[in-house]
Amino acid sequence: MGQLFTVVVHDRQKGRTVTALVPEGKYILHALEEQGNGLPFSCRNGCCTTCAVRIKAGSLDHREALGLSQALREQGYGLLCVARAVADVEVETQDEDEVYELQFGRHFGRGRVRPAIPLEEE
Repeated sequence: MGQLFTVVVHDRQKGRTVTALVPEGKYILHALEEQGNGLPFSCRNGCCTTCAVRIKAGSLDHREALGLSQALREQGYGLLCVARAVADVEVETQDEDEVYELQFGRHFGRGRVRPAIPLEEE
């Protein structure tokens, strides 16, 4: 068996702190669920921002987080559904809408709408 890392999650939405030992190579969200410590999630594929966290200490392997730009990863954001601990780590849950806006908001409402494939109702 691989190394165990201490993962501390400050769940801001529920006002609680979860501390767990997570095996090396295991997705943090999955490990926490197996230990009875469920956290918010939606897609489980690293594409949405429901399970977004901000790293307070330590680091994550979250290269599979397609829903986060490299810039946001460098600012300390991660997605627990596709994050693996590579050392002891402490994170804090984030507001989904805030992270979504940081990631995608700048792309919406910019420029003109162009004709596309018509919808059935059109």
